[in-house]
Amino acid sequence: MNQELKTCFEVLKANKLLWDSGIDECKPLLCALANLAAQLKALKSVQITNTPLASFPSLHQRLHYKLSLAVDAVLMKLAEKMDVLQRVRDAVGQQVSAVFQFYEKNADTLDIAGCVSRSAVCPSVSDMFEWLQDAERYYRLQLVQRRNLLQTLTPSDLTLMETAPKRWESLHSASGEERIADAMCQVSFFLETE
Repeated sequence: MNQELKTCFEVLKANKLLWDSGIDECKPLLCALANLAAQLKALKSVQITNTPLASFPSLHQRLHYKLSLAVDAVLMKLAEKMDVLQRVRDAVGQQVSAVFQFYEKNADTLDIAGCVSRSAVCPSVSDMFEWLQDAERYYRLQLVQRRNLLQTLTPSDLTLMETAPKRWESLHSASGEERIADAMCQVSFFLETE
């Protein structure tokens, strides 16, 4: 059981780094999207025919087309980053599921007192199960919320695109991140023991 738990926490540790990196990589993309939305808004409000640029044929349409292509490119990059977050969520979920299946298969041979007792270097099995469930739930909920946010971003609603960076940041759950960090800290000695 201890080896299964160690493997699970190692997977969690490695994937937490990937998750954090993926979240951080989305931030500049969302800022770029907000910037493009501001440019599209400005383009809507300007009368090019009343400017020295009026002599350029179909400038308004060409600018709108270029900005729309840029929006699509940023949205595609965000979709790629969401795929990374999806893989993290899947890897953590599969590993947590595997450790619970292992427990269920071997529940008859495991001592209940041993599963709830802890020491200075080894948390209890029940505590570790709770931490793993918390981590899996955190990644699952975060992925759904962030994916839902990105699905609302369309060139037809420029205000939503402009506010996307703030809304993305508002989804950050400091308490969820702290619970995972605390769990990783509490199992650090456990992971180092043979």
